[in-house]
Amino acid sequence: MELKQLTYFKEVAKHKSVTKAAEQIHISQPALSKSIKSLEEELGTPLFIRTNKMIDLTDAGNVVLEYTQEISNLVDEMKLTLSDLTNLSVGQLNIGLPPFIGSLFFPDVMKKFHESYPNIKLDITEYGGARVVKSVEEGEFELGVAVLPLDERIFNVYPIVKEEMKLIVHKDHPLASYEKVNVKDLRDEEFIFYHEDFALNQIIRNHFFTIAGFEPKILFKSMQWDLMSEMVAANLGIAILPQSICNRLFTKDIKIISFEPTIMWKLAVITKKGKYISNAGRKFIDFILNSPL
Repeated sequence: MELKQLTYFKEVAKHKSVTKAAEQIHISQPALSKSIKSLEEELGTPLFIRTNKMIDLTDAGNVVLEYTQEISNLVDEMKLTLSDLTNLSVGQLNIGLPPFIGSLFFPDVMKKFHESYPNIKLDITEYGGARVVKSVEEGEFELGVAVLPLDERIFNVYPIVKEEMKLIVHKDHPLASYEKVNVKDLRDEEFIFYHEDFALNQIIRNHFFTIAGFEPKILFKSMQWDLMSEMVAANLGIAILPQSICNRLFTKDIKIISFEPTIMWKLAVITKKGKYISNAGRKFIDFILNSPL
């Protein structure tokens, strides 16, 4: 068994297609099929269920995929360690970043980090917060930025932002005359809410609405804060947004209201405990912890 075979297997499992996988890794389809067949023969079991339109993993295939991912992570970690030993001035850093957070805080940070460390390449992938957390845990990203709280038995947590969450309503909404509201006051309201891919979806549900004793009436879900605010401006519902986003709302049709008690939005850089952090990763964490956001 060769590492290359496992790499090929992982690509086929990812794309659920030999044709698409072959295109992605730039080898011929027959060569890829031969490699997979050889791996199956060596392991003594089929790894894929083949149909006319696509292929899927067998139970054995799922087991092999899990071990393949672990092997891949170990190889990546070995390369990072060796790179750090041989050249401390270069590197590549894979970062998971939620779109909300990226657009608010990181353009200037990335610019300054690149000026300070021009030979460190930043490979940034935008996912919803929940997926960023999962991807850091599974080893896809060396580090990510996520909304707290998180399980600190699994992650190293480096806090970077702490600010208030605010309620936004249309200027003609009955709550627009309030300076402060309690979550309990929102029981009968219709919400413009976060998509399930966003960590704030579950965090607000679990830590605020559940405690208040009701399930929010969600009219729309969105992955774009500007769309959420535009829906509120059109008087389609109310929304809960971080202070930094509220500071960017330039419309007279929206009223921004505080919560009593205060609801905080906390962000942190996270890494998986027990996983090697590259020199580039350590430099980035130190840099962002010492850079005002």
